[in-house]
Amino acid sequence: MGVVVDPGVPPEIAGLLRANGPLLSRVRAGWVPSAAAAHQRRRSPSSALLLAGTPVVIALMAVLLASPAAPAGFVLLGTYVFIVLVKIASMSEVPEDDRPHERHVYEQARWFDGRYLLAEDFDKEAGLVLSRAQRAIGSVLRSHVNAEGLLDDARNAVMLPAQEWEIARLLAKLSALRAEHRQLLSRGLAPEVGAVVEQLERALANSEAAVVARVEALERYAAHVAEAERAYHARGQIEELRSRLPRYEELLAESGADSLAVPEIERLAQDADTLERTLRRSVKSAHEAFRYLEG
Repeated sequence: MGVVVDPGVPPEIAGLLRANGPLLSRVRAGWVPSAAAAHQRRRSPSSALLLAGTPVVIALMAVLLASPAAPAGFVLLGTYVFIVLVKIASMSEVPEDDRPHERHVYEQARWFDGRYLLAEDFDKEAGLVLSRAQRAIGSVLRSHVNAEGLLDDARNAVMLPAQEWEIARLLAKLSALRAEHRQLLSRGLAPEVGAVVEQLERALANSEAAVVARVEALERYAAHVAEAERAYHARGQIEELRSRLPRYEELLAESGADSLAVPEIERLAQDADTLERTLRRSVKSAHEAFRYLEG
């Protein structure tokens, strides 16, 4: 099912959100990247002290090396170099919570909060309904008849994602209300509120039926598009066969068997005309189904 994004979100941000569902779930659960703390770690007081103490250490090493305690100077030098190397290594490490990509996703998730929906926003029943809608929409948008402009591809590109978002938004709201309703029932209800509870349950059922009706309309549209798609591919195959006919006719004429080919050639031409009419009829039906979706 994945992340569903409001079509009004800029495409590059929508792609980022869709590609980072697990991270969005972490943000939803309260995770915050600790960029400020990481910045402080990179500029910790120990770094300043280490830098300030360098002249003192160098002067001390010079004195020791010029004295009988030269071995101690070498030990001090080695220790200081080791400390410096360890510090440089620690400063070059990027903490897990300071990764730029995760921080960018976090910022966009907060900025566009409420304009995307995650898998956990839907209960099982709503998830199944949303998956049906997404399959229908995907089959239309991926079809060759849509890509070739036989359908209204521009309107499809705008309206179908809007339909997906609206269906997802309603299903998420329905899922939340159902969860609240189940929680209410689990606490036990007084007999006096039974009638009110029944009305609420009818409201939930009617809302779900209305959303399912939208999805069924999408599925009918997708079915018409699928019929047009089959006719489109069959027409292409027929046209390819017709382009090869002259070579077959030439062979039959040279072999003296050309009289046998006439009925088959005529049938092939009739099939091509039939498929052309089928394709046009299927596309017309798809357009009518599209108009029904609009309203």
